[in-house]
Amino acid sequence: MVKLNKIYTRTGDKGTTALVSGPRREKYDLRVEAYGTVDETNSAVGMARLHTSGLPELDAMLFRIQNDLFDLGADLATPDTGEQLDYEPLRIIEAQATRLESEIDTLNTDIAPLTSFVLPGGSPAAAHLHLARTVARRAERLMVELSRQETVGTAALKYINRLSDFLFVAARSANDGGKSDVLWVPGKNR
Repeated sequence: MVKLNKIYTRTGDKGTTALVSGPRREKYDLRVEAYGTVDETNSAVGMARLHTSGLPELDAMLFRIQNDLFDLGADLATPDTGEQLDYEPLRIIEAQATRLESEIDTLNTDIAPLTSFVLPGGSPAAAHLHLARTVARRAERLMVELSRQETVGTAALKYINRLSDFLFVAARSANDGGKSDVLWVPGKNR
């Protein structure tokens, strides 16, 4: 169980931070960037949730995602070095990505197919969900780059990829099932 009594520790004052498994890394380290951007994604989802109280099914999905994103951060903050740890590290599992796929299908049921690309906007909820989607894509790019240098779980990579798909469909759902989507008109302002 997590217990935080003192928020500042002064241990990071020289530009390093500790991973869950103990080793210290530079605060600009790619792994730290990856889980920091996952945390940023979680905050963006939290901002979107300020506008989804009238959409209880979607809001419940987003709440589950916020918890999953904390799991993902813990996964990334505990590198799999192949060494035996004194505890079972928290890892994203396939079922979490599969649940996202199921929720995408649920939300997409009543949304008309697209005839153009969608611009971020429409309702406040949709605009925030589009922002969360772009932050999730950045987290994914960092995680993929990290996976080329260190071990990153395949379920974690699948989850972050599916998450941006979910957030896109969720934004359309929050835009009255896509009826309030703002569509891109190529060359409109030439």
